[in-house]
Amino acid sequence: MVQTFLTEFIEQSITRLEENTPKIKKCLDELTEDEVWQRPNASSNSVGNLILHLCGNMTQYILSGLGKVEDNRQREKEFTTPGGQTKMELFDKLQSTVTKAVSVITELPVDECLRKRSVQAYELSAVGIIIHVVEHYSYHTGQIIFWTKLIKDRDLGFYSTTELNKKNKI
Repeated sequence: MVQTFLTEFIEQSITRLEENTPKIKKCLDELTEDEVWQRPNASSNSVGNLILHLCGNMTQYILSGLGKVEDNRQREKEFTTPGGQTKMELFDKLQSTVTKAVSVITELPVDECLRKRSVQAYELSAVGIIIHVVEHYSYHTGQIIFWTKLIKDRDLGFYSTTELNKKNKI
């Protein structure tokens, strides 16, 4: 039973990560190189900064916390970098990081899922780490989508082929 639950949990977590990546790619395709680094205001981040932040977070939590890669994150730079990377470079970095994270999650031994480890300022199990990363990735994907819609003033069509008004069958 626990094995079945963990397998489903891991599969659904990977699905959530992988479904957000094309949404970010669509936003990057819509934006100009300058718009990727544009900030809505001094208290907010650019799409470029958010992508760097997503990569840093996923690297620290999954690749280091679960995959045992050395933690070299420089979190502050994720927010202070003013540019210097193209849309393609940002997306390649994001896609590579997601692919590596999915590999670590997929290969995670079941007996390691509940063991606590120190990540950033927290003590988390692998389950807690995965939940954090999926939630964090989804949250910032929403910010990227929102900012792109504000700049471009158009629907991005993510659900144009899905009937979202369909009622549940009980």
